[in-house]
Amino acid sequence: MTNIQTVQFPADTLERVHKIIKRYPEGKQKSALLPILHLAQAEWRWLSPEVMDYVAGLLNIKPVEVYEVATFYTMFHLEPVGEHVIEYCRTGPCCLMGGGEVYNHLKKKLGVETGETTADGKFTIKEVECLAACGWGPVFQIREQFYMNLTTEKVDEIIEQLSK
Repeated sequence: MTNIQTVQFPADTLERVHKIIKRYPEGKQKSALLPILHLAQAEWRWLSPEVMDYVAGLLNIKPVEVYEVATFYTMFHLEPVGEHVIEYCRTGPCCLMGGGEVYNHLKKKLGVETGETTADGKFTIKEVECLAACGWGPVFQIREQFYMNLTTEKVDEIIEQLSK
């Protein structure tokens, strides 16, 4: 995906996009930006400049308006990522509950550091500030799924299951 011509939603997704845009009054189509960015990321796994430009065109807004939103929210990926993005909490409560050991084990098991993707394209590791599950640490999240009370053994099981 290197130019704007190669970026286009499949017909069924484009139909969903138009339904989302129609939810908002004329001239307020920018309000559809977040759900459309989620659809774009689901389609391409990350938001390249070409994808963000495409979304801006669909909404008839300036590309910088899309960039502002995409760079603000940490759930949007601005670089290529693996099939499974593991977001792990690196704040105090998780660290106090063994997070350091668990996350070091995760990185060693996958052979990557934070911000990197495994050679097979399966996993990307990403640090986050807080997953709001302080009582159940250490914690990480993959998409909408939370994994809590992590141990090195649980990490091994999760990685094995997602590697299939």
